[in-house]
Amino acid sequence: MEQEECANEEGVTGEPHGPFQLEQLEACGIAATDVKKLREGGFYTVESVAYSAKKELLKIKGLSEAKVDKITEAATKLVPMGFTSATQLHEQRAEIIQITSGSKDLDKILEGGFETGSITEIYGEFRTGKTQLYGLNGADVLDNVAYARAYNTDHQSKLLMEAASMMAEARFALLIVDSATALYRTDFAGRGELSARQMHLGRFLRSLQKMADEFGIAVVMTNQVVAQVDGAAMFAGPQIKPIGGNIMAHASTTRLALRKGRGEERICKIICSPCLPEQEARFAIMPEGVCDVKD
Repeated sequence: MEQEECANEEGVTGEPHGPFQLEQLEACGIAATDVKKLREGGFYTVESVAYSAKKELLKIKGLSEAKVDKITEAATKLVPMGFTSATQLHEQRAEIIQITSGSKDLDKILEGGFETGSITEIYGEFRTGKTQLYGLNGADVLDNVAYARAYNTDHQSKLLMEAASMMAEARFALLIVDSATALYRTDFAGRGELSARQMHLGRFLRSLQKMADEFGIAVVMTNQVVAQVDGAAMFAGPQIKPIGGNIMAHASTTRLALRKGRGEERICKIICSPCLPEQEARFAIMPEGVCDVKD
């Protein structure tokens, strides 16, 4: 009863605003030393603990199974993880924030922009505008952007943990991974390593979704493509498809395909989405950034 009363004092009965700080577990009977071990193990919020499997917590040095059970119980009392009505879910979705792309036409088919709390995948050939999609004034935003370059797939996953640590301390709205799959093409070679590659990629993508849920951020990742050359290609030409297979397809909430138009024009097509119809939008990449096409 003490833990439940403590949890209610922290505001569990109301809607939470932002992630719960890890230290709030101490008010629910978790020792400060165990909270420190969680932080050292890469867990920076109560949500990150609640969303993790028990075996992940057992990997932390110094935490016994009994302690992990107690920590999990406390975390799940703070973080709502049970059933809710469809009406409540609909009301929550009505409050979702969209982040503009810079093009009114593109924002129109996305119904406002890139959705927070979900993963948007953008794929296409080179020169289709994947990296340049956001048009921002550098002088205004550079101080608010944190950047890191990954050199291998393990480093890429480690950077996600560092990003989670930063997001637990300061408010961020958007996480861009450009490109999510490039390093997997070089770190894993041939069919012999295909299973290991897909498992590693699946864990990375799951971590991205957990961060979107945990911090309420929008995750936008770019993906590379491969030319599918088979018998049909002799008549219709090589078909372009995104790499990553079904692991990538299932992890993405919304998939966007880019292709080049005339001059600076680019075309974006919604390939799949749980709430958006398949349609296209035109935008342009100009010196000032992404903007609408000037007819």
